[in-house]
Amino acid sequence: MSFEIKKTKHKETASYKSLYIKDKLVKEIEKIAQENNTSFNNVVISMIEACLEDNK
Repeated sequence: MSFEIKKTKHKETASYKSLYIKDKLVKEIEKIAQENNTSFNNVVISMIEACLEDNK
């Protein structure tokens, strides 16, 4: 895994957005979340943050 899953203890102000995600990706993300004892949302946000950081 090339990204770090963030801890959710200190939450920041956030906005709600809907995404359409392929079923295959949902299953892969759910597996990562389960393996790391965290939420689907936390995995997705961690991935997005890592990707944005890599683009700097």
